[in-house]
Amino acid sequence: MITDLQKRLDEVAAEHGVPGAAIAVWADGELVEAATGVVNRNTGVETTVDSVFQVGSTTKVWTAALVMQLVDEKLVELDRPVRDYLPEFAVADGAEKAITVRHLLTHTGGFDGDLFEDTGRGDDCLDKYVEFLHGAGHVHAPGALFSYCNAGYCVLGALVARMRGTTWERVMRERLLDPLGATHSALLPEEAILFRAAAGHIGPENTVHHTWGMPRSNAPAGSTMCLAPRELVRFGRMFVAGGLTEDGTRLLSEESVTAMRTRQADVPGISGLLADRWGLGFELFDWGGEVYGHDGGTIGQSTFWRVVPGADFAIAMSTNGGDFLGLLVDVALPVIREATGLTVPDFPVPAETPQAVDLTPYTGRYEGPMLAYEVTEGDGGLDVTLIPGEFMTKSGTPRTTTRFVHHSDHSFVTAEPKGGGHETITFVMKDGRAAYIHNGRALPRA
Repeated sequence: MITDLQKRLDEVAAEHGVPGAAIAVWADGELVEAATGVVNRNTGVETTVDSVFQVGSTTKVWTAALVMQLVDEKLVELDRPVRDYLPEFAVADGAEKAITVRHLLTHTGGFDGDLFEDTGRGDDCLDKYVEFLHGAGHVHAPGALFSYCNAGYCVLGALVARMRGTTWERVMRERLLDPLGATHSALLPEEAILFRAAAGHIGPENTVHHTWGMPRSNAPAGSTMCLAPRELVRFGRMFVAGGLTEDGTRLLSEESVTAMRTRQADVPGISGLLADRWGLGFELFDWGGEVYGHDGGTIGQSTFWRVVPGADFAIAMSTNGGDFLGLLVDVALPVIREATGLTVPDFPVPAETPQAVDLTPYTGRYEGPMLAYEVTEGDGGLDVTLIPGEFMTKSGTPRTTTRFVHHSDHSFVTAEPKGGGHETITFVMKDGRAAYIHNGRALPRA
C-alpha cells in the first residue's frame, strides 16, 4: 500500500524548487495519484492529477508498439532494410542500404540522431523530415554501437504512417490511445489546450519557456505527446498483461511484448538514470527483478516511467521544471523500493580518492549535430566543456565546464553533484585512444 504520497510530493517538490508535478502509481491492484504546484507560474493554474505534461521520449515506446503491430500483422519484418518500406529513406554515407527496422528500434542505426528540423505543421511533415535526413552524418556502422537516436524514431513514425496510409497521430489515436481508454492525452497543441497543460520552466528562476510546442516532425520521437501520468501507467499495464487492455482487447501479441522486453543492445558505461540494456523501444533494468520503462524530456518538462511486471507495479511521474532528479531520488525511487521490494541501485558517485589514470587517450574534441565537448586534462581529472549548438542555446543551455574524475574502466563521474546526482561519461576506445565520448549518445572524436 502506497501511503502519504500527496504529502511526500508536496514536501519534496517544494524542497527541490519544482513548479508543478503529478505522479500515478499502480500497486496492490489500485491506482494512487497525487499532484502539486502549478502547471504554469505565469498563470498560477493549479496542477491536478488530470493535468497533461509533455512526456518526451517515453513516446518512443508508443511508436515502437505501433511498429510491432505491423510486425504482428506480417506487414513489416524487423531485419529487413527500412528502405523496403520507405524507399526515400537515405543518410549521407549510403548506410541506409544496411539499416534495418531493428536498428532504428534499438538506436543502433549509426547516423546523427539529434536533428530537430522543423518541417512544418502539415500532414507531410514526416515525409519532409525523411528527405531532410539525406544529409544526416555518419556516427558508426549500423549495428556496431548503441547511440540514442531521435531521428531514427522519426523515421519509424514515417514508416508507420506510410504503411497505414494516414498520419502518425491518427494511427496513434486509433490503434493505441483510444483502445487503451486513454482519456487525458493530446498529440497536437489544439488538443492539449482542452486540458490543464503544463508549461516548461527553465533556469535557476524557473522562468516559463517562451516556446511551448516543439516541431511536429519530431512527434514520433517525443516532441508533442502530452499525457496525464495515469495514461503511462495504463500503457505499462498493457505490457504486464501480455498485450491486452483492461477490457481484454489485444493490442500486441505476446511474442511482440516479449521481444520489446528482451535485451537487444548494450549501452556503454555505468548505470545511472539511463539503462545499461535496450529492448525494442524499452529501456531495460535489472534491479533484482525485471524492470522496464523509459524517460522523457522536452524543454523544461521531464517524465519518469517504470514497470515491474513481477509485482504488477507501474509508476509514472512528470514535472515542469526545477530539480527533477531530486524529486526522482526522494519520491519515485523510494516508492518503487517500498512497493516492490526491489533493490533499486543508487546513482554512481565518485570515490573518496579517485584512482589516478593516464588521461591522455581521452583528451580532444568530440562533436555531434546538437553539441560538442572539449575534453582537457585538469587537476586529478578531466575538464569537460559542453559547447551547445543552436538548438540547445535556444533551449536555454549555457556553455559549461565540469570536472570529471575516474570511476571505473573508461568511465568518469562528475566530482561534484548537480541536481541531486552525478553525471557520468564513458569513452569508447579504439587502438588505445578514445574514438567516442558516450553518455547515452556516442559523439565521435572530431
